[in-house]
Amino acid sequence: MFLKQTGLLHVLLCLTLCTQTKDQGFNDNQADEGFYLTLEHGEADMGCRSAGLVLALATLVSAFGSSFQYGYNVAAINSPSQFMQSFYNATYFERYDSYIDDSYLTLLWSISVSMYPLGGFFGSLMVAPLVNKLGRKGTLLFNNIFSIVPAILMGASEAAKSFEMVIVARVIIGVCAGLSSNVVPMYLGEMSPKNLRGAIGVVPQLFITIGILVAQILGLRSILGNAEGWPIMLALTGIPAVIELLVLPFFPESPRYTLIQKGDTDKARRDLQKLRNREDVDEEIEEMHVEDQSEKAEGRLSVLTLFSFRSLRWQLISVFIMNMGQQLSGVNAIYYYADSIYLSAGVEESNVQYVTIATGSINVIMTLIAETATWIPYLSAACLIIYVIGHAIGPSPIPYVVTTEMFRQSSRPAAFMVAGSVHWLSNFTVGLIFPFLEKGLGPFSFIVFAAICLATLLYILMIVPETKNKTFLEVSQLFATRNKTRIIVEMESTSAKVTSDGPDGNNVLPMTTL
Repeated sequence: MFLKQTGLLHVLLCLTLCTQTKDQGFNDNQADEGFYLTLEHGEADMGCRSAGLVLALATLVSAFGSSFQYGYNVAAINSPSQFMQSFYNATYFERYDSYIDDSYLTLLWSISVSMYPLGGFFGSLMVAPLVNKLGRKGTLLFNNIFSIVPAILMGASEAAKSFEMVIVARVIIGVCAGLSSNVVPMYLGEMSPKNLRGAIGVVPQLFITIGILVAQILGLRSILGNAEGWPIMLALTGIPAVIELLVLPFFPESPRYTLIQKGDTDKARRDLQKLRNREDVDEEIEEMHVEDQSEKAEGRLSVLTLFSFRSLRWQLISVFIMNMGQQLSGVNAIYYYADSIYLSAGVEESNVQYVTIATGSINVIMTLIAETATWIPYLSAACLIIYVIGHAIGPSPIPYVVTTEMFRQSSRPAAFMVAGSVHWLSNFTVGLIFPFLEKGLGPFSFIVFAAICLATLLYILMIVPETKNKTFLEVSQLFATRNKTRIIVEMESTSAKVTSDGPDGNNVLPMTTL
């Protein structure tokens, strides 16, 4: 399931071909004669004709402007941690004429690290109201406030001699990450054709890993990971936000949001034609109308209502398990505390920063591909790298993609709010307790994470169905048996109806023809 959904090379090749055919002046008839991509297993698909240059650029801009920052701020405080802790100590000494106790400094630093995922939790709680009010694109634009402001705070913290500014800024930038980690997959998932949804859904995660790698490179002692450079390094997170703020307004809003939630069919059609780079989008518009009729009968679902729907029970459980498994796998402990982990494994201090960069590089490469002996410490580092490879192939990108596919328009914002809350609370837990877990269990601390990974794997194998190349309605039908509900599409000449069980066990949702 995971490998099938991560065909990123397919979508990159497809979008490249689209650009080339457009630049070379091919018309629609020529494209219909053969300029399309045939996907794996001999499946002829819409390929280039389904994905235009506008979709490619919107994907890149939103992923760089939002997802990149998530990854960057995960790793940005790892390399300069000793210099930042020295700044904490020096600031405290200037105020109180004494240095911070070691245990209190550990607590203060773990709070600085864990405030980021705590802010992410708060950001996740804002997802549903913002995306319903401002739209998907509008929320991403608004979210840049939560990047630019903390960038200024962190950049000025040393000059102001205030480590509290760093802690507060970490909460605010966490809000930015909490929103972007949910809204970017939702925005791209709703704009993508179904055959490319899985591949495009991996792009945000790719940019997260690139953000981590860039932070690790900039964190080299010779660049910005030093006593003078760390404020600049933390402030650089504002640059992608400014770029997104300037460029993203020129791209379309999600056509599904425009049609289903705003009721503007004409604008949705125009936007979809731009995204697909072709005039004929009737089939997708009709499918949106089918979903629109369903939403009118079902109504927009809040988080509380979401929990009461029997027809969504196993989707919610799956979202819980996959997001908890993703974060409680311990992978973020590696990014938050990579240097200390490698040092405790016995890697020489002079080599730690390069091993950390190797970990980030492998993470990027594997996300892209997814489709007392002196060597013992480095074997431990190699195991950590293999660990990161396993995470990058599946658990890292797929929960976001599957959350988009498991829920329809009315329930999707609330579902992402739930998924994001679980994601960031689990992330917060790891960031807060790992320093103490490492002190207590030492090298055995990752056995706890191994048990969680195994439990998550067994759940996915037994419960989660394959969703590749299926519409949102078809995915709902896959879960219907396990939910003990019925989703029946009765086709007629001009209409159809879907019957499913809601809180009262008997909801009938009138719909137009599929």
